[in-house]
Parts: sequence; structure tokens; C-alpha cells
Amino acid sequence: MRASITHVYGRDFGLGTQVWLEDPLFRGKYTGNPSLSTVVSSYMISLRRRKVRAGYVVTSARAIDEATIKAMFLFNEAFPAEVSRQQITRQWKEAHPEYWGGRNMRVMLQWLDLSAFLCLLRYDEALHLQWHHIHFEKLGDNKFRIRIELPFRKTHQNGGCAPFVLYNNPEKPWMCPIRAFAMWSQTCSQLSIPREGYVFRKRVGFDNFSANPEDAMTSEVFLECFRNNLLDVGIDPRPYGTHSFRRGGCQYLAMVLRWPIRNICTWGGWSENFNSGTIFKYLLSWTDAPLIDREDYMNPDRPAGEICHACGRSCSCA
Repeated sequence: MRASITHVYGRDFGLGTQVWLEDPLFRGKYTGNPSLSTVVSSYMISLRRRKVRAGYVVTSARAIDEATIKAMFLFNEAFPAEVSRQQITRQWKEAHPEYWGGRNMRVMLQWLDLSAFLCLLRYDEALHLQWHHIHFEKLGDNKFRIRIELPFRKTHQNGGCAPFVLYNNPEKPWMCPIRAFAMWSQTCSQLSIPREGYVFRKRVGFDNFSANPEDAMTSEVFLECFRNNLLDVGIDPRPYGTHSFRRGGCQYLAMVLRWPIRNICTWGGWSENFNSGTIFKYLLSWTDAPLIDREDYMNPDRPAGEICHACGRSCSCA
């Protein structure tokens, strides 16, 4: 609310972002932005403390993790394709709420989830991807890569966004962006959806999509489908939101791929205006499920993790 008021006074009323102060030459006359006054600033600083004491807790969306993406991938891969080919009636949908979407919808969601997760995209940035933003490149020897070039982002309103370059991951098909993109591209060809305009399209019927290049999938539909997919694999969807992929991707790069913080900031677009609070609020939150149990932190007999395909190690002391 304060940000909105600051915007109105600063942009619409032309008062800028100067602090609200009394003019020393004219008593009773003030200059600057009223929402940036000392009184309002003091109120906002103490607001969180007073809300916590009153029983209100600020909760961030829980981060999605690789295990959840894998579970949804395996479920969607095993989903029967014949469900989409049968005649769908309202009575049938009411009797089978577990069939909230067909195979085509799940193929699109797999690419949407993975692109937002690996590229640390906000949900609106992922939903507004267009076909000309994605470049499929063949490197030879069955190696491919995808280059995603966004014209602008929230952190780069005037352009200058560095591209996201994604490669094969044959050891983990649920984390392979090449496979997910190829599956959705093939589905578009089968449904006669032109590869122009928005990549993620508005839903039409049970398991089809709009052929209009300007019909993008809305954030409300995406969130509903995402939470239904979580229910498919037995996960409570209430703690998750559209920001779960950005937070989860950040944690995946730090704790699974073991990227340095500097690389994560550069990849996510935080390198120019670095704010330690921005990056660490994605890495640490009480809403996220712990990776290991409390009693296993110092346990010398703690079971090893998955084997790294690059170095062959499975210990937790890398």
C-alpha cells in the first residue's frame, strides 16, 4: 500500500522521491513526497514487530524443490493420453475431479514449471514468454541448448537482459529443459497451434488451447493447475504460490548444484543492484521444508545423498 501511494505522489503528482520535509523559509509549507515522511517511515519499521506481537505472521510462498518436480513429472508422464480423446461432459468432470487436465495441459505445465524454476523467473515473466524469445540450437553429437532472451524484466525495465542458456540433462529427464521444450513444441504441432505469439496459451475446453497468438495463459489458471498437480502427487498445495519456482530455483542452484552466491546473483539478474536481503529471503525461510532432519546435522552415519554424475561423489561434504 505504501509503495502504491509513493508511486501516485511521485509519478502522477510529480513530487518525486524526495523526503517530505518542512520548508525552512516558509513555516507550515512542506515539500517532497508525503509517503516518505519520517512519521510514515517510523511506522513502517515498527509495523512488522507489532503485527508479530498481535499474532500475525508474514508467510512467504514455500519453495518448490527437485523432488516435487520429479514427482509431478513422473505422474504427468504416466497420465493416460486416451482421457483427452474421450467425450468430456460436465457430469463426467464432476464425477472425476482428479481429471482437471489432460496430457497436453501437463506437457505445457512441465515446460512452464521448468523454465520458471531454472531461469529464476517471476510467474508473469514466464507466462509472457513468446516464441521468438526462445532459440533452439544444435551443438552436434546429440547435444542441444536453448537460449531464452527476454526483452525486459522487472529488474531491467529498459532492456539489456542477459540471456538464459539451458542445456541437456539426460541423467535427470525431469530436470531436462531440452526435453520439456521439445515435448511442448511437438504438442503444438499436433494441435495445429502456430509457433508465434505467446508460448503458454489460454486453455480451450478440457485439453486444448487457443490458436490466437495473443491469448496468453493467465496467472490465475496457472496457479490453479499448479496446485491441482501438487494434489496429484499427494502434496498440500496451500503453502505454495506462483513465486515458489523462483525461490525454489534459487535454492536448487545454491544447495544442489552448489553455485556460488555471486553466480546466482548474476544468473538471476541481481548483480547490478545487489541487495543481500533479496537473495537471502529466497535461500532461507521457515516455510521451506528442511533438507535433512535436525538430529542428522552432526550424525556421522547420516545416509549419503544421490551420486553426482560429474564427480561420482554422494557425500554431503562437497
